[in-house]
Formats: sequence, C-alpha cells, structure tokens
Amino acid sequence: MLGRCFAFSILFLVFGPAVADDVAESSLRLTLPPTMNAVVGQEMGLYFDNIVLTQSPDELQFDVTCDIGTLSHNCWTVTPSADQVGLHEFTVSVSDSHGVQQGQGALTLQVVPADARAGESVTLLIVGDSLTHATVYPNELARLLGGQGNPDWSMLGSHRPDSATAGVAHEGYGGWTWQRFANHYEPDPDGTYKKRSSPFVFLGENGQPQLDVDRFFDEACDGERPDTVFFLLGINDCFGANPDDPIAMDVRIDAVLMHADTVLAAFHEAAPEAELAICLTPPPNTRESAFEANYRGAYHRWGWKRIQHRLVERMLEHFANREDEKQFLVPTELFIDPENGYPENNAVHPNEVGYHQLATSMYAWLKSR
Repeated sequence: MLGRCFAFSILFLVFGPAVADDVAESSLRLTLPPTMNAVVGQEMGLYFDNIVLTQSPDELQFDVTCDIGTLSHNCWTVTPSADQVGLHEFTVSVSDSHGVQQGQGALTLQVVPADARAGESVTLLIVGDSLTHATVYPNELARLLGGQGNPDWSMLGSHRPDSATAGVAHEGYGGWTWQRFANHYEPDPDGTYKKRSSPFVFLGENGQPQLDVDRFFDEACDGERPDTVFFLLGINDCFGANPDDPIAMDVRIDAVLMHADTVLAAFHEAAPEAELAICLTPPPNTRESAFEANYRGAYHRWGWKRIQHRLVERMLEHFANREDEKQFLVPTELFIDPENGYPENNAVHPNEVGYHQLATSMYAWLKSR
C-alpha cells in the first residue's frame, strides 16, 4: 500500500524536457498524462509500448507501483472494485535488459463508482476523423452509457452512418483534420463527406467562408448545445510529417495546435458551459506489415510512431492547465492494445477490441467529471 494519494501529478521525464533539440532516437522519452480514469467493474489499463519511444519494447522491463491492478509483460490492467474508489498513486519505471533504469514517471489513477453521474443528463458531440467515421467507438460509448447507473445521454451531430446504433450521431469524417474543421468551405458539395464544407464553416454576410459554430448548433442541432464535446484528431494532420527532421516536425505540429486552438475557441464561444475533451492521438499498430499492406513502403511504423509520440508530448504541454477554459485532456493513448487492438492489415485503424478500448477511456473520463 502506498502512502497518501494526491489529486494531481505533474509529468516528469528522466531525460529532461521534450523539445526538438532533445529528440534523439536513443531516448525512450517516457511520456505520461497527469491522470488516468477508471470505473468500478470496467477494465482499464496502460500498454507500455504506448508510453515510450522505442522499436524494441520487448527488450525493456517495466515496473509499476500502485496499490491496485495487475502487471504483465506488456501492460498493467485493473478492473476496480467498489472498495477501490478514490485516488491512487501510480508510478512506472523502465529499465534496459541489464536492469539499468532508463526512465520513470507518475500519474494519478482516479477510480469512480459504477453509478457515478447517475441521475444526470449529458449531451455529447464527437468530432473526429476516420476513427470516428467508422462509428464503432461511438456505438460502444452509447452502449456503455446505456447501462444502469449512468446519466441519461444524447448525441448531437449531422452524420449518422448506416452502422450507427439508435441515438448515435457525430461529426466524424475520413481524412479530416483540425484545419479542415476550422476553415474548409466547399462551394459545390456533392452530398458526400469527401466533397463538403466543414459542418462548422458557412458563408458570412460578406460572402466569405467563416467558422460559425453557433450557426451549426442552431441549424444542425435544433439550437441545442452540448455538455461535452470530444475531439479525436491528429493522425491526418501529422501523418505526412518527416520523422527524420524533428524541427520541421515541430513546425508542423505548431500549425496543428494553432488550428486546434481556433476550433476550440469557437466552440467555447458558442457553448461556454461545454467541456471540451481533447483526446490524445492513439498509437499505431505494432506491426510493420500493416504499414506495408496500407502504404507499400511509402510510410513506416517507426516513422509514424515517432510523429505520434511527439504529437502526444506537445499536446500534453500545450493543453495543460486549461480547465478554466473548459479544456481537458482525455488519455486515449494509454488503454489501446497496439497488437491485439488492431487488425493485421491496418496501420492506424483499430479493430473492434481497440475501438472498444478507446470508448472505455472516453467513458471513464466522462464518468469522472
């Protein structure tokens, strides 16, 4: 049993600040968010390959110090019981094959009751790319919320694919980015998601396209405003960055974060009471063969892993301590199995297991609010 639990933990890296000049491939750059959320009766966990920058996670030894949960060779998992509700200190350390420690970090694990937020009502909007477009994790989030002990829920959005279950809607489109949601206007839409304007961009009185989230809510949502908006973006924004040029990579991420700030500010103005939940970009499939199947040598797993890891580092820094602005980070990069959570032939799109893990992380965060 550990000592006194604490409400918040600051991420620390043995290797120093994660800045472009320090992006060395030999550094593991252990990266953790400040909190991880869990719900009584629901499995939650952390996969070690997702928190370090290495091509050989199997050659490392990971140790977790926490008063609950189970450690295995590639992850730590827990299915909390009712007597484990509360805050738990969680520390992970990583050592090389000789037992020499290479890094250590800490976060706070928050376990909430199975009936957390029961009797409340929540209205959700999900904004995303092809991971959202697939509609698997929105369906699973709806299923989880439909169980006993949960708030009444509804989802806003104009996109209801054929695979959407009852009540499920979103604004998720394959290939979309923060920038596309911020400013894309299509003067001649063809009715498909590939040739359409951003749902949040309209012609203004001056005849020029403008970001108008108020109008989206008024016209597409019958004037209703959400309590929570989830944003799961970042893959398309950064996939084409050059992983061998860390300075150029950071310049690319600078632009991504600028567009994200533009979208978030517009949402905050249109729905000032809504909590804006920014999901940390999930890790890639652990198989290089999946990248070969999709990209025929044009893109590689290690390249995207370096970009994705840097993007998460930057998001953790950029969006830290923004709760007063109703902005929150959701640690969706932790609990997704980079092997069993992906099909053998897809580099960045999870299978049902991985999508359900994404939904569980979002559900746990939502229940903890």
